[in-house]
Amino acid sequence: MRFEVSGAPHVIAGFTVPRVMTQVLLALAPVAVAHVVLYGPGLLLQLAVCTVTALTCEALALQVRGRDPKPFLRDGSVLVTAGLLALSVPPSLPWWLAVLGTAAAVLLGKHAYGGLGSNPFNPAMVGYAVLLVSFPLEMSRWPLPAGVEWDAVTGATALDQLRTGLGQRLTMQEIFAQPVFGVVGDSGAQWINAAALLGGLYLLGRRIVRWHIPAAVLAGMAVPAVFMHTLDPGAHAGAAFHLFSGATMLGAFFIATDPVSAATSDRGRLIYGAGIGALTWVIRTWGGYPDGIAFAVLLMNLAAPLLDRYTVPRIHGHPKR
Repeated sequence: MRFEVSGAPHVIAGFTVPRVMTQVLLALAPVAVAHVVLYGPGLLLQLAVCTVTALTCEALALQVRGRDPKPFLRDGSVLVTAGLLALSVPPSLPWWLAVLGTAAAVLLGKHAYGGLGSNPFNPAMVGYAVLLVSFPLEMSRWPLPAGVEWDAVTGATALDQLRTGLGQRLTMQEIFAQPVFGVVGDSGAQWINAAALLGGLYLLGRRIVRWHIPAAVLAGMAVPAVFMHTLDPGAHAGAAFHLFSGATMLGAFFIATDPVSAATSDRGRLIYGAGIGALTWVIRTWGGYPDGIAFAVLLMNLAAPLLDRYTVPRIHGHPKR
């Protein structure tokens, strides 16, 4: 009997880039719906601006590099970058800042390192960090969520109020008495985080992401929050507040799990995710910014190659390096 021999791989998993990116975009849909319901249709403008800018920058960068842009424009990766950035910025952000942030994400965060699969940093967080560091005032102007009866059109988020209140030596009871706070956190962000959790569970169920990084991010944030809240409940918010405020769930399931810039081994993913969660809590508690997801992700992106070096299992028959 004659057997046909072919080269590896011998089993096609079916997890192509377009399929994965399509599933991620579907999982982001509940987050977008919750965002529009709570903060109005401003997100739709941000999505349009970020999407057009991302596709334009992607095509121009590929042409400069001498690559055919059509396959890359169809794989959906740049659409995910645009969507994550649009969901991260205030819906009332001026359109030209959305263009600047998206261009930084695609050109600096992605193509400056060789394009898809070569970028060491999460592109969306590169664009977000550029905007936050360069335009902190514009990046802090969030509209008040639906149902909050305040006179101003825009106001501080719960994380902003927490930082300001602690700086004024207010107790946690006094801080949480303000209208911006809901049941467990920001009266608007708690529902967006719940929607992101729903989308994240969908990705886990479809096996698009694995459980290690999201679970480690949430644990890395919750453990120090519980510990410090137990020691001094008047000066530190509890775990529920941190888990459902800011961009916690979006960061845990959609940003930290970027397969290119994250650690790749199971042990490495756990350490990587726990580092993101702990750093986010540290930045929120003592840092200069109310939320710290973007900076925590970028810092752990730097550590991912080192984590892979020391946590990737040894190949059978090869000595330890």
